[in-house]
Amino acid sequence: MGRSMAVWDRRSGEISLRQGPAQTAGPVVLEHMTRRLFAESFIQAWQALVTNKLRTLLSLLGVMIGIFMITAVFAVSDSLEKNLKGIFSSVRSDVLFVEKMPWTFSSGYPWWKYAVRKDPTLQDAELLRERLPSARTVAFQTGNMANLERGSSSFQGARMGAVTLDYLDAIELDIEQGRFFSPREMQTASPVALIGQDIVNRLFPGEDPLGKSCTLDGRKLRIIGVIAQEGTSIVGEGSDDLVIIPVTFAQQLMNFRALKASILIRAKEGVDLETLRGEVIAAYRPLRRLHPRDENDFAVNEVEMLTAFIDVLFGRVEYGVWFIGAFAILIGCFSVANIMFVSVKERTPLIGVQKALGAKRSFVLAQFLTEAVALCLIGAILALLAVGLLVIAVNALSEGFALMLGPDRFLLGLGIAVVSGIIAGLAPALQAARMDPVEAMRAA
Repeated sequence: MGRSMAVWDRRSGEISLRQGPAQTAGPVVLEHMTRRLFAESFIQAWQALVTNKLRTLLSLLGVMIGIFMITAVFAVSDSLEKNLKGIFSSVRSDVLFVEKMPWTFSSGYPWWKYAVRKDPTLQDAELLRERLPSARTVAFQTGNMANLERGSSSFQGARMGAVTLDYLDAIELDIEQGRFFSPREMQTASPVALIGQDIVNRLFPGEDPLGKSCTLDGRKLRIIGVIAQEGTSIVGEGSDDLVIIPVTFAQQLMNFRALKASILIRAKEGVDLETLRGEVIAAYRPLRRLHPRDENDFAVNEVEMLTAFIDVLFGRVEYGVWFIGAFAILIGCFSVANIMFVSVKERTPLIGVQKALGAKRSFVLAQFLTEAVALCLIGAILALLAVGLLVIAVNALSEGFALMLGPDRFLLGLGIAVVSGIIAGLAPALQAARMDPVEAMRAA
């Protein structure tokens, strides 16, 4: 003997009985029923959208705005974070920077104590080189703004870096053409330089700059290297406006005491930064003539300090985005719940027939929950398409900033839609699942 099964004809709206097999549904049958349930729910959600376009879109507007705002702001936040961290990509992770000021400030430390400190000197770097057995490289850098000229062309406001020979081992400098300074050029204070692409384009348009000359604040320079182009970004020009000269030659041009300076110390292989930091502090305090009870009048910085600060900063931005976006999504959930209550009301007779023919509460509950999730997913897809168009437009119009929308953020938007659908559809689905089949059929 078979058993009767209810089959709903979507086109006519009628329900008929068909003879089905008497055996208990197996895993394959259950899987087929589950797929059909999801398919029917998505079709029902799409029909609600097509039949009542304005009502459904207005009801989904809150969910769409919330997902759009969260995804769009995260796209901007991720792009800014990547851009900022990209600035430090040329700095090796095993390098310490001895400087006057720390890169991150403690809230209770008076700023004026930092301001009165003295910058490290070239002599300090040379003395430290002899006292740090765990250091692979000790380099010195300082700099200022400068003007470059060649014939009638000039480049105003170039960033000039005066460095020692070991600088190339501490910083990953991408030299596209030519070479770095030689030991002899450093010893003899030769007037040689490496320049960035913006300077090349201004002073040597269409020419090979290697071996040619220009003037730096009235002094003649010979170009021996060209730094690879980095391009503009929202936070700066990278190394494209940079000119690097030997520190020995720079001493003839400027007073180092009035300039900000850094000592770059790279650890030997196998030496961790904390060990090297302790060694640097122990070796540098006597050079600064500090009493054992005196606090350090210098800072030992590392790139991880900045990246950690950036992580904290953008983590707080994410909290703010979630806080604001949650309100928009919550309003959208109420709107979607309203649609689902209307859907339950319209389909009350059908629910009664389904339950009379043996449909369990869980089946009716899953049916309406899936429909609510389907509605929210449709809204999420529309919102994500809008974010995608925004990313394309910004990347096409902006020269210094590129937006990125990672797959994790796309999946996040879909996940928010699923959770929103469950929250919005729970009350209407429970109402439908608890209906008395006799009372529901009488509503027809």
